[in-house]
Amino acid sequence: CATNYAKTLAGTPATPRDWFMGLFALLLACICDGMDGRVARLLNASSKLGAELDSLADFVNFGVAPAMYMYFWCLSGQLDMTPFTKNLLLGAALFYAMCDAFRLARFNTMLEQPTIPYWKNFFLGVPAPGGCWMVLTPAILSLALEAKETAPLVAGAMQNVYFGMFMLLFVGALMASRLPTISLKHLHISKRAQLPLMAALLLLVALLVSNFWLTLGVIGIGYIFTVPVTCFCFTQARAKYERMQPLPQTVQS
Repeated sequence: CATNYAKTLAGTPATPRDWFMGLFALLLACICDGMDGRVARLLNASSKLGAELDSLADFVNFGVAPAMYMYFWCLSGQLDMTPFTKNLLLGAALFYAMCDAFRLARFNTMLEQPTIPYWKNFFLGVPAPGGCWMVLTPAILSLALEAKETAPLVAGAMQNVYFGMFMLLFVGALMASRLPTISLKHLHISKRAQLPLMAALLLLVALLVSNFWLTLGVIGIGYIFTVPVTCFCFTQARAKYERMQPLPQTVQS
């Protein structure tokens, strides 16, 4: 990523390979984030210091790095951008990074609080790795389309500076919001759904093997659209939980 930033600042556009390497590094960070806690518990090496360093690493990997990636990637598509537009884009990138910091701080304060049963399948706001994936979706799709030399207009529109600003502000707001988003940590799969799910996973693996980045970008779009669906499912789960609670006893005189 640092190479891409240096080239852009020097007025030399980074090559698609440079941008793909940056995406690969961020993807690797997402994979490591999903494994670090489990590995620490497996090795009996978890500590409060490790938890704090994990939050710091999450802020750098999923807050600062994606924001700077989107800033320099949009900048590389329009090197003659006016200073005012550059400042607007930088402000949107800083907003995204600060929303990520707020999301992580809120998560840390909620660790010691009891979880309400109907919240077990949901996150409060978009998680940091998910926000990273969301905000990078335009870059992933644009670079994938450019590599295949298809849909140049769509690829160019994805790199539009104002669309980049919108994504940074939109995804940042989703991370800082109190909207419920999907969590797969406690997902229970019924026996009836196991076979179709396995077939879908095999299809997904085949698509990733045949066209990795384009498939990842399409999944990113799908992840964005899960937000309203998840909100609907959350309201249903909360209503069901509230109906199952016993009615308060009335005291008779």
